[in-house]
Amino acid sequence: MSTTHEERAAVAPDVAPAATLVELIDAHLYMPFPFRRHPQEQAAAAGVDQWLRATGLSDEPGVAAMISHTRPAELASYNSPDADPGILQLVAHQIAYQFVFDDRAEEVGRHRPGQLLPLLCESIAVLRDGAAPSTPLGAALSDLYRQIRERCTPAQAARWAWKSREYVHGLLYEAVAQDHPSPPRSGLCTSIRSLTAGVEPFHPLCEAAQPCELTSWELHHPLMRRLSRLSADAAVWIPDLFSAVKEQRSGEMINLALAYQRAHHCSLPVAVTLAIQQINRTIREFERIYAEIEPELSPSGVGYVEGMAGWIRGCYYWSRTVPRYADAAAPALP
Repeated sequence: MSTTHEERAAVAPDVAPAATLVELIDAHLYMPFPFRRHPQEQAAAAGVDQWLRATGLSDEPGVAAMISHTRPAELASYNSPDADPGILQLVAHQIAYQFVFDDRAEEVGRHRPGQLLPLLCESIAVLRDGAAPSTPLGAALSDLYRQIRERCTPAQAARWAWKSREYVHGLLYEAVAQDHPSPPRSGLCTSIRSLTAGVEPFHPLCEAAQPCELTSWELHHPLMRRLSRLSADAAVWIPDLFSAVKEQRSGEMINLALAYQRAHHCSLPVAVTLAIQQINRTIREFERIYAEIEPELSPSGVGYVEGMAGWIRGCYYWSRTVPRYADAAAPALP
């Protein structure tokens, strides 16, 4: 459960006045990747609605409202602006599924942690053994896995399944941490967050979007593995900034900004600024390592890394306006 940075002593920064959390983030976050969106975003959104109806997930309580507040096709569009329409639709389906699954796991895990096990075990059985599902969520995952196998190479599909299983296990760790009477330390919080982020299962789709398969050297090079970790952490820590108010109110613990607040007993604006400093270090390290390895990469390898960078960019621009994090635009900071 490694993360990009070890815990380090933090010095409370001078926080420039800001009327809203969004203004504070915009003033301090380093974002070298410009805004982009896919021209087929609306078609992908219609495809998500159709898929959720076909799998029965849209009939589940609260799902339709949640999807309208999270806009999975918009996130897919911002993350994958150059993908072919088939890959874009797959990314949008997977984002929608993970939002539904994550919210269900969070609800069950917070109130009835033991009852989370059947939900997670069904997912592992589908991903590992190809088992027949018994719930609408399991059926949706099974159909998503079918789409992945049809679009990806066997090796890419295997990596997708492996990373997806890591994500499922991460939700169990999160439930244990939430149920514990003492809040987790910052390092443990970020380790759990690296799994529950659910970003790395999308990296095989970044592979599949390329014209040729990456070489084994490219995929397994230590610097490429480091880029994968950096991109996943930065991509999920950015939404943590925008969701901090919402998660503070709901009692959530696995959030980078809230971990800083607990560790340093500071205000939320100071905690968010400390978290931004960690994110900025992560993004700058991503840029530095990419510049170091880029001359040795094939065009597909370059496209793969650009896909990982797209997740950093996309999560930022999506988080700024998505209704799910509307509290970040409140007129006064808490």
